[in-house]
Amino acid sequence: MPNASQTAAQRLVFTGKQAVQLENHELPPIAENEVRIRTHVSLMSIGTENIVFNRLFDPGTHWDNWVKYPFYPGYCNVGTIEAAGAAVTTLKPGDRVAYRSGHTSHANVNAASCYPIPDGLDFEKAVWFALAKIAFHGAKVAEYRLGDSVLIIGAGPIGQMSVRWARAAGAAAIIVADGLSSRLCMAQAGGATATIANTIEAAREEVLAGNGGQLPRLVIDSTGNAAVFAAAQGLAAQYGRVVVLGDTGRPGQQHLTPDVITRGLTIVGAHDCHNTPEWNEASITRLFFTLASSGRFALDGLNTHVFKPADCEEAYAVANRDRAHTMGILFNWSL
Repeated sequence: MPNASQTAAQRLVFTGKQAVQLENHELPPIAENEVRIRTHVSLMSIGTENIVFNRLFDPGTHWDNWVKYPFYPGYCNVGTIEAAGAAVTTLKPGDRVAYRSGHTSHANVNAASCYPIPDGLDFEKAVWFALAKIAFHGAKVAEYRLGDSVLIIGAGPIGQMSVRWARAAGAAAIIVADGLSSRLCMAQAGGATATIANTIEAAREEVLAGNGGQLPRLVIDSTGNAAVFAAAQGLAAQYGRVVVLGDTGRPGQQHLTPDVITRGLTIVGAHDCHNTPEWNEASITRLFFTLASSGRFALDGLNTHVFKPADCEEAYAVANRDRAHTMGILFNWSL
């Protein structure tokens, strides 16, 4: 029987710039097409959430229009269904699901927006589903070919997911550039064939060495760093493609270089919202779960920190001050 009562819950909230706290709130009774989920873990999106946490964006940007206080961060959650509405037939209490929500202990979610987690795939791996989905859109517009060559700039969470999609798509040369060696080790575990611990502006010779003396056909900028865009254009092969996957808070600092005209480059953007009838939240998540369950999408070792939600201030402090040693930062709502 569905639980029609209200439920006490907790959630994280940004109350202002660099101000986060855990607050109590009440969930209303579930609607007939909803399920109530008890969250096991939620994953911090360290790129997006720290841009928001630190207000690293210019006035008038879509970030500025989006971030209003109170702001509820997060969008990567996994947990167990506790109750189902009267009209829900596809899910039942006890089912393990992934869902989009802010960092919260419980949530009422439309059943159609919940994605069953396969048996054998643990919560701590399944929680990467949303970041994998974002990187999938980058892989989709990259239009990989079997045996392709790609340079992925940035080995943060989105870069790590991009490495794994490139491998799944059959790329032969997967070059990853990042200034942090710990992140490059994770990229190698996910399928990188060459890594570059150098600034991207000084990496040309290493990029060539990683692809048999040729520039790669594809360059994916996963950084969200506006200054990287110019260097990325200079590292794509003639008639190559540059994918802008990292969403900068300062787009006014990005600019085209002569490479676009002189070497016939294609510049294409990718974003979480670029869903189609064929490739959307549900279909991409199913594919991710299939690959992760079969071992074809390596996720071991990506989670570096686990925090109690009550320790949220320290969690965001660590994400800001210890970038060299952070990747997957989890909030465990069962602790």
